[in-house]
Order: sequence, then structure tokens, then C-alpha cells
Amino acid sequence: MKDPYSVLGVSPKASDGEVKKAYRELARKYHPDNYHDNPLSDLAQEKMKEVNEAYNEITRMREGGDSFRPGSGSSYTSNSSPEGAKIRSAINSGNIRLAEELLRSYPSKNAEWNFLMGSVAYRKGWLSEALEYFQTAVNMEPDNREYRQALDVMNRGGGMYRQYGRGPMSGGQNSCDACDICTALFCMNMCCRCN
Repeated sequence: MKDPYSVLGVSPKASDGEVKKAYRELARKYHPDNYHDNPLSDLAQEKMKEVNEAYNEITRMREGGDSFRPGSGSSYTSNSSPEGAKIRSAINSGNIRLAEELLRSYPSKNAEWNFLMGSVAYRKGWLSEALEYFQTAVNMEPDNREYRQALDVMNRGGGMYRQYGRGPMSGGQNSCDACDICTALFCMNMCCRCN
């Protein structure tokens, strides 16, 4: 991933308010709804994804302070094991078959494995299976906010979030997965804070 500060066009010394303001401006500029029936829609969608990832990374780094490091117990996408990172990449790119192959060779059926299996199930539209995997992941790592957010979304109906107007069962390139749901919930939470 590129330097998240350069993606948002802010200095690493920028205040939280400045970071949030830069994020909102870019989100308004690149939101795919602005590019409906436009040949630039795929490019805008990629840019929006990059902006969301940068904002989430900055927020995670700042929440964790200097003590934040991968594997420190606050497990987010960036804290994924090497195997998990490959699986997440496959899921996010829509290559579910590869994700399933990688999951079969995963070293253990730990919390991350269950979360990733839940993400695959969700992407396939198998919501009850996704719920079971997310529940197991949370039971194994109850303090993991990423796993808990995915479970919370599933407990509220699973299909509530629609990325750019498409649901989890559409199966297309733009269908969402649990990682996207967590990102969306996190962004909505940050955007709705009136500090």
C-alpha cells in the first residue's frame, strides 16, 4: 500500500480533523455514485478504495499510538498473517476460488481462518455459514474489533450494507465482502462523529 498520508494529501503531522477533512473531500470527489454510466467509474471506484484504505490505516495507527504493531492483539487487515494477507487479497479481488484453495492449506483453524472462511461464505451469499464462522472467530478472539464488527453486521441481518447499490449475492466484481462491511462501518462511524 502507498503511504496513507500521501494518498490523502496530508502531512503525517496533520491533526485528526485535517485528516478527516481530507478524507471527506476525496470521498466526495471519487465516490462511484458520481460516475454512474461514466467510462471513469472503474477508476473512481479504485481510487475510492485506496482513499478508504488510507484513511483506515491512518486511523488504526493513531488509535494504537507508537505501541501499535502487527499481531499486537488489535487485529485488523494490516495485522493479517502472511497467509491471511494473501487470502484477503484474493477475496478483495473477487478470486474466491483462490481464497478457498489458500484456506485449505492454511496452517491452523484459528480465529483468522474462521474470519476469512466467513468472508468467503459471505462473498458467496452463504449468510448462515458466514455468521457461524464470524461467531467462531469472535469466540476465539473476543477483543478483535474487525471480527466483532463483521459479526455485528451479520446479527443485524447480514445483507444490510450494500456497496454501491449491489448486494452480497450479486457475485459480481463489485459485490461486497465482510472486509468491505467492516471498512464501511468504520468509515460511517468516523463520518458521523460530530466532535
